[in-house]
Amino acid sequence: MQFRDIIGQEKIKEQLIRTVKENRVSHAQLFLGPEGSGSLPLALAYAQYINCEQRLDHDSCGHCASCRKYGKLIHPDLHFSYPFFAAHKEDTASTFMEEWRHSFLSNPYLNLDSWRHSLDGGNKQANINIAECHHIIQKLSLKAFEATYKVLIMWLPEFLDKEGNTLLKLIEEPPERTLFLLVTQNQDQLLNTIISRTQLVKINAIDRESLTQYLVQEKGLDQAKATQLAYISGGNMQQVQSLLTDTSNNYFDLFVQWLRLCFGAKVLDILALVDEELAKLGRENQKSFLLYAIQMMREVILFKAGAKHLVHLPEAELLFVEKFAPLYSTDQLAACVQIFEKTSYYVERNANPKILFLDVSLQLIVLFKKR
Repeated sequence: MQFRDIIGQEKIKEQLIRTVKENRVSHAQLFLGPEGSGSLPLALAYAQYINCEQRLDHDSCGHCASCRKYGKLIHPDLHFSYPFFAAHKEDTASTFMEEWRHSFLSNPYLNLDSWRHSLDGGNKQANINIAECHHIIQKLSLKAFEATYKVLIMWLPEFLDKEGNTLLKLIEEPPERTLFLLVTQNQDQLLNTIISRTQLVKINAIDRESLTQYLVQEKGLDQAKATQLAYISGGNMQQVQSLLTDTSNNYFDLFVQWLRLCFGAKVLDILALVDEELAKLGRENQKSFLLYAIQMMREVILFKAGAKHLVHLPEAELLFVEKFAPLYSTDQLAACVQIFEKTSYYVERNANPKILFLDVSLQLIVLFKKR
């Protein structure tokens, strides 16, 4: 994994490269970023850059022996730890290494749900168990086989729970030239004792411009659809992967049509729209549509609050926001967001779509009449 393979995040890339050039590589770093931001591939690209044998100014070379092994996740001094679904108490991350390689190389922006699916985890509880902690200590106590640094990349250390205390001494006083890269999405769920022993690397969601450019150049989408997907996903590449399964829907037109019918309390027309359009989207597209609706309402709230400079939308969507914002109070708009969020929750749990979207429509009618 090279820095050039990662979408956006240019400032973080520069920051990481600078620490290597200035010989300021902290032995324990916490990569904190939301799902789909690229925090995991960034950690791997950073480790590859550190151990590259023919390092370039702005990236690893990609063709030395170290880079080739990193590219296949088979370098003997590169170790991974991650949540898994143990069938036996002695199971460790190494038990599932082949599945991990396949999942990561297929999708470096994977989330826990996609990882669970690749392991056929069902509803089992994922964790990083005590056997894994002992295995980490054992692996890192050995000398590096061929690289300058031994590297452990731990994905989602929030799943360590109290077992993480076993690693505290190792994290605080690691063997020479041993690097810990912890990749987390939820700092609040991490042990404070681990946070205090690491240097924070804050990673934001992928910016819309970079994501749009990627979708146009690499995925062949037209500009309008790429812009819409980048907007709906909120900079989450994993969400984009799901949205790409159906690029034919124009959520904006459907959203505006639905709101107009609710605004006019045209119940018979709403029934037809629910039956012919919304109920037939399919669960994943219904979730995407509601996510789009939530994002649009949040943009309306921003516009109404006087933060127009923060609203970056295509012309049609921006015109809608400008016209819609004065019609309702901030409380009504916030209530609308809550309705959409609750609806998304029920869609996820396979509620009947016809009943669900009709109920939501009636709630919107009542909400819009309170002007």
